[in-house]
Amino acid sequence: MRILVTGGAGFLGSHLSRKLLSLSHEVVSLDNFYTGKKTNIEDLMDHSNFKFVEHDVTLPYNIDCEGIFNLACPASPVQYQRNPVFTLQTNFLGAFHALELAEKNQARVLQASTSEVYGDPEINPQSETYWGNVNPLGIRSCYDEGKRVAESLFADYNRKYGTDIRLPRIFNTYGPYMDKNDGRVVSNFIIQALRGEDLTVYGDGNQTRSFCYVDDLIEGLTRLFFSENIVTPINLGNPTPTSMLKLAQEIITLTNSKSEIVYEAMPLDDPKLREPDIRKAQTLLNWEPQIDRKTGLTRTVEYFQRVL
Repeated sequence: MRILVTGGAGFLGSHLSRKLLSLSHEVVSLDNFYTGKKTNIEDLMDHSNFKFVEHDVTLPYNIDCEGIFNLACPASPVQYQRNPVFTLQTNFLGAFHALELAEKNQARVLQASTSEVYGDPEINPQSETYWGNVNPLGIRSCYDEGKRVAESLFADYNRKYGTDIRLPRIFNTYGPYMDKNDGRVVSNFIIQALRGEDLTVYGDGNQTRSFCYVDDLIEGLTRLFFSENIVTPINLGNPTPTSMLKLAQEIITLTNSKSEIVYEAMPLDDPKLREPDIRKAQTLLNWEPQIDRKTGLTRTVEYFQRVL
């Protein structure tokens, strides 16, 4: 297939492009470098089945393709809060333009949604039937509500036009090619530890996240995309939660760092719980994460050691 990957120079987009190329597909990678990096895809530029297009998904585009992965959007609070209006535009207009292109090409289209559609959840773990607890006026709403409206748009295109959609809800993912400045907790902790700086834990550190190594996540995305007739949301993430304090301690140990842990006030609207119910993915995709956290963190530390 000829497959378009928007946000193709980003963390997930670059990994996905490599995966699709390994499966002998032709990949068109589209990115405006708002958060993506040329260095993430420089090893792909000479590949005979890879093409790069510099473009902003908030503007219309026309590319011949048989499949679309719509990954374009800043995905960390530091980046998506930098320009919240642009984040909302990217979510809505990016989804709209991807759907319009899918309709024109009669292509299958996948929207990279997120666990953030559940907001600060009142149930744990979160299943796909949970409607969420999101503050529509908060500082995270540009991302949370932007992803929710993108899901709504995808669902309406499927109902009205029969568009062949896929809706993965991606939980916290980490691994090589994360941006060292994107403000995500794994990259923050690793960089602070490698530099011998204090690791910053917010609140008391007991809030939880469930961390999925990037190779596992990409496997889940491709299984979902190439499966038939799964148009409802599917959680993709690691079902084993860990506290921020425990994660900080693990990274200090892995890096042999002399860093200390310091505590700061919790950011506004920061979720206290995050744990996916992945029974749907297990049943429909025969998918669950295979890489344990120690192995994944070790690989990620080795990547940042090279980068730094």
